[in-house]
Amino acid sequence: MKIKVCGLKHPENIEAVAALQPDYVGFIFYDKTPRYAAGLSADALQAIPASIQKTGVFVNESAENIDKLIAEYGFNAIQLHGDESPEFCAAFKGRVTVIKAFGLNEDFDFEQLKDYANNVDLFLFDTKTKIYGGSGKTFDWTILDQYKLDIPFFLSGGIGPENIAEVKNITHPQFYGVDLNSRFEIEPGLKNIEKLKDAFNIVKNKIQQMKYGVNEQGYYGDFGGAYIPEMLYPNVEELRQQYLTILNDDGFKAEFDDLLKNYVGRPSPLYHAKRYSEKYGANIFFKREDLNHTGSHKINNAIGQILLAKRLGKKRIIAETGAGQHGVATATVCALMGIECVVYMGEIDMARQAPNVSRMKMLGAKVVPATSGSKTLKDATNEALRDWIGNPVDTHYIIGSVVGPYPYPDMVARFQSIISAETKKQLVEYTGSELPQYVLACVGGGSNAMGMFYHFLDDESVKLVAVEAAGKGVNSGESAATTALGNEGVLHGSRTILMQTEDGQVVEPYSISAGLDYPGIGPQHAHLFKSHRGEYVSITDDEALQAGLLCCQLEGIIPAIETAHALAQLEKMKFEANDNVVICISGRGDKDLDTYIKYFGY
Repeated sequence: MKIKVCGLKHPENIEAVAALQPDYVGFIFYDKTPRYAAGLSADALQAIPASIQKTGVFVNESAENIDKLIAEYGFNAIQLHGDESPEFCAAFKGRVTVIKAFGLNEDFDFEQLKDYANNVDLFLFDTKTKIYGGSGKTFDWTILDQYKLDIPFFLSGGIGPENIAEVKNITHPQFYGVDLNSRFEIEPGLKNIEKLKDAFNIVKNKIQQMKYGVNEQGYYGDFGGAYIPEMLYPNVEELRQQYLTILNDDGFKAEFDDLLKNYVGRPSPLYHAKRYSEKYGANIFFKREDLNHTGSHKINNAIGQILLAKRLGKKRIIAETGAGQHGVATATVCALMGIECVVYMGEIDMARQAPNVSRMKMLGAKVVPATSGSKTLKDATNEALRDWIGNPVDTHYIIGSVVGPYPYPDMVARFQSIISAETKKQLVEYTGSELPQYVLACVGGGSNAMGMFYHFLDDESVKLVAVEAAGKGVNSGESAATTALGNEGVLHGSRTILMQTEDGQVVEPYSISAGLDYPGIGPQHAHLFKSHRGEYVSITDDEALQAGLLCCQLEGIIPAIETAHALAQLEKMKFEANDNVVICISGRGDKDLDTYIKYFGY
């Protein structure tokens, strides 16, 4: 859901609003409103980041004057509130985003919108008044449910602190965002920043349970929930009740942001891979999570959860790990904070990821082998859950992926969402648009993919491609291609899609990549797969290793074998020359050198 703040006219206030990072900000050029922005210097808009749509609002203004103001203020969107015809609107479409506003009541004729649908980008629905512009009053939002609309719409009119949470009840498929104006003011044109902050938090954490996001019961469509032993209920319930409050606390956010910047090294670069672009005939971008401290995306979540654990008063941390990257990240943050750390890792994974085992031990963590089952990630997770059941009071379990009982899938996704938040801003600098045509990421449990997808979920023009591990072949009996082989069931505390026998026994997964060697996917991924929002495909060991070598030789980057699965999918896709394609480089391949060496004989 998008947020638009309209009716700004004071320079310092504009800067303060921009710092909240709304999606749109509006400036009204209509002399019959007290929010008229006449006299506002174009320099006052320089503080607005390129990722925010600067919107000029007009009422029956001439095309010549609108063109002049677009050039002067650098507007990249216009909002038309008068009697502008479809043809008038069409003259601007393609140059700027065109928003056509309509006042609604129970007698509104929705048929008239058909004439505008092909000539504007968005509608804005306000309360019907006798004059042009908003009234600051709400209309009956339920009338929207009666009509199929061809393009998305903003909701405006009387949205304030007292009723903004009710917007979550709007289920219209074209509902795009909210327009915040008069109910958030100290005086006309001067916004109350504290009230806006509260509203932004409500939108982002209660209302913005995106069409593909979690609901208040912890489900993504048919998947999610908390299927846990009674002994774990107090811990999980404590998390559920407190995690959003903690995450939205200004002190928490300041410490988290500082560590991401000065310890992790964010923002991670968005790299234009020119030789890849030439090879595949599109603009290929790498989101370089491999350049983070500890070598992967896992540190984003580990930093967030260790700060959360401190605020919950926990004295001991446990974690599971497959490829070792989450284990290293957890050991790292525990060393940073001086907290005891125990990491469970499959015995087989310990052998094939020996350097990461050594790193964890150097960082002061105790590494405990999981010796049951397949002796890989699934079994490490089982052991970590057993530990938590035995130590429910003083221990926090830092789950490393978007799996487990609610609220873990949502919490981990939020911490990893920094990946796509940065990407959108960086794409604007490269391409002028925050939306690529394709976003690709590898998927085991799915944390790097969910972080990469998160801020693109509502923009259905962006194709999301999730790449699983086919192992030795989907039908070989040695695979981890969950969506191809699995069905619905319960795994590690949530309802999801997993590989299982007819009587519900978990099938042992296989992948040459330890980080993808998991028999299920996170519940949000299960929902994206079932709803067809994401395309879930699989890549074999051989294809991934060849793609990893190609990346080395074309771009001088040795990728983790997990990432190589996503890179291999490029061979199976066809692009237009102007397509922008982003791939999450989830980790670096130092940990996989032994596997690469054995395969290629170097």
